[in-house]
Amino acid sequence: MTQITRIGMQRQDMAGEDSRELLHRLNNQLGVILAHAELLETKAHDAAQKARASQVVSAALQAMAVSRELRQTVADPK
Repeated sequence: MTQITRIGMQRQDMAGEDSRELLHRLNNQLGVILAHAELLETKAHDAAQKARASQVVSAALQAMAVSRELRQTVADPK
């Protein structure tokens, strides 16, 4: 393995670590959004408020799923 190849691999490893850290931080923030949206959903005073909170819950769950997929892709690129 040449020095250039080794340096390239080290840079890829560092980029992967940075990406995983960013995705972890994003997932943490999505968890906060999800928790608050679920609270709003249970405290909603009418059907319209509950529906809007439910949309936020659904969107947060979908975003968390995408985040998980991205983390898996970064961890095991094919």
